[in-house]
Amino acid sequence: MGVTRLKRKDRRNKTVSRLEVQFLKLGRNIETGSRSKESATSQLAKNNAVLAQIEAQSK
Repeated sequence: MGVTRLKRKDRRNKTVSRLEVQFLKLGRNIETGSRSKESATSQLAKNNAVLAQIEAQSK
């Protein structure tokens, strides 16, 4: 039995779901003391720092 190619819609769904999982992994709250501790140089940490700074200026 030969390998069948996915139709365009299915290929897109496969890609979108993979990216969605990646996004959710990145955006999840990381518990303190967790083995998967977020590094201080990650983009998420930088974004949070900028948002906190903007919030402090607006008060």
